Amino acid sequence: MTTNSEAAESEATQEASKPSANYAEIIYNGIWKNNPALVQLLGLCPMLAVTSTVVNALGLGLATMVVLVGSNIAVSIIRNYVADAVRLPAFVMIIASFTTCIELIMQAYTYELYQILGIFIPLIVTNCAILGRADAFASRNPVLPSALDGFMMGLGFMFILVTLGAMRELIGQGTLFSDMQLLFGDMAIHWKIVVFDNYPNVLFAVLPPGAFIGLGLLIAGKNYLDEREKKRIAAQKAKDGPSASKRVRVTGQVS
Repeated sequence: MTTNSEAAESEATQEASKPSANYAEIIYNGIWKNNPALVQLLGLCPMLAVTSTVVNALGLGLATMVVLVGSNIAVSIIRNYVADAVRLPAFVMIIASFTTCIELIMQAYTYELYQILGIFIPLIVTNCAILGRADAFASRNPVLPSALDGFMMGLGFMFILVTLGAMRELIGQGTLFSDMQLLFGDMAIHWKIVVFDNYPNVLFAVLPPGAFIGLGLLIAGKNYLDEREKKRIAAQKAKDGPSASKRVRVTGQVS
């Protein structure tokens, strides 16, 4: 029979074994170090398919981020009540539920954009970045860190989507923020910026090969910045010099 002291000790042990949340690390991982698009290379199919303009990229990025945050919160809440045998099916059902909600909302309020994005909105369910965060992080952490992890991973993914969309729209059409009214309504009709007048459209940038090249340039840029930062840190350590060695006092006689 378990005594109260044993139960309290067991509860304390379980509490101590819970992963501690480092919010700064969560933010850094989502935005840069472990970015789903640049480092994990997840969700590439919708990224390469719909990022021909900023509005398309922003619409898909916002939808993905909402599903990420919602599914992470739900998974964190039920993490102690779901058996390992049905853990992944339960996570997929949660992600599918949030994706359906986002799909219905877009049909109601941004129907034209929903038609443009097409099958890639329902395919958010199969995005490995969402299921991966649910299984790797949300199922092992409390609600608040899980929500922050989902938000930062979604924000990092959306940032790359929008950056790639801006590159392709600028090179392909010579404009930025065209058709933003599809997402923000009539107030965004005049948000379009014509960067180059009488610009000959570059079809290659708008087609999938342009997406591959653009993403490759973004990945190369991140790798370059990471390598430069490593060299800076190494140079700083070399400049500071080795730490002074400590003297060891030896007692006794040596025969």
